[in-house]
Amino acid sequence: MTLLSAVIITFNEERNILNCLESVKPVADEIVVVDSFSTDETKAICSRYNVRFVEHTFEGYIEQKNFALSQASHTHVLSLDADECLSPELQLSVLGVKSNWQKHGYFMNRLNNFCGKWIRHGGWYPDRKLRLFDRRRGQWGGNNPHDRVTMAPQSSIGFLHGNLLHYSAETEQQYLKKMERYTQIAAEALFLQKKSTHLVAVYAKTAVAFIRNYFLLLGFLDGHAGIQVCLMAARYNYLKYSKLLTLQRKK
Repeated sequence: MTLLSAVIITFNEERNILNCLESVKPVADEIVVVDSFSTDETKAICSRYNVRFVEHTFEGYIEQKNFALSQASHTHVLSLDADECLSPELQLSVLGVKSNWQKHGYFMNRLNNFCGKWIRHGGWYPDRKLRLFDRRRGQWGGNNPHDRVTMAPQSSIGFLHGNLLHYSAETEQQYLKKMERYTQIAAEALFLQKKSTHLVAVYAKTAVAFIRNYFLLLGFLDGHAGIQVCLMAARYNYLKYSKLLTLQRKK
């Protein structure tokens, strides 16, 4: 049986961390929570579980998640955000892999919840993520805030049945607040990579995002929530590239 460390990063996640911990408890031999000095009840909730709680200054999502990997005692890890949890079917899949680990990493489908509605179209599902892997072969990379696990060349990759349940936002206002923060981080990352844009491109990318997600990716099948998330995706593009344009003009 392969020993497994579940690693989770947190900051003021009292609304979500309980569900996350409950879902990984049946599959993990160790749970490591790396917290960036929460001011709510996150630490108190974690103290009720057999959790190794580490406080570490937040320097970026990629940096924090890689630090969390370094804190794991076992080489095989399940890396989650605090607002994610395993469905019962996914729990069984992880247990099956633990009893017969054959690949270096495993993808799973993420099912996103927006304001109480599970979104299955518009590019939101299947939102495939690699979260179960041998940390000797993989680490977090990509661009903040859209981090992803990158595996070493020639790594073997499998797929797990079941969904990684992601509670993206309880309210539209909460999602808009998160979007403001994420688009600022994304714009700054693009600027540091010397990417550029212009006003016409800002509006074009906004329009294309909505048309693709709502019509081509069938976002309309999710009803009112579908049009909401497609409008949010368009707004995300508008904010990211307009903020990049502002950074260019300041330079």
